[in-house]
Amino acid sequence: MGSFSIWHWLIVLVIVMLVFGTKKLRNIGEDLGGAVKGFKEGVKDAAAENKPAESAPPQQVSGGQTIDVEVKEKTRS
Repeated sequence: MGSFSIWHWLIVLVIVMLVFGTKKLRNIGEDLGGAVKGFKEGVKDAAAENKPAESAPPQQVSGGQTIDVEVKEKTRS
């Protein structure tokens, strides 16, 4: 019983189309595609959550004290 030939698969496809109809098969395909897309987005979101947040800016030490600074844009007058 080797592998099926292309003719076997075509006959199976025709029988499946007759039983379920093309509209139902198309709906199943759309649902499956939406599920795969949602799964990929979920995996991407989970991977983004696991990444560390932007690293904190380096802090300057002056005289044994830590100075926390925030960089702001320079404005011209």
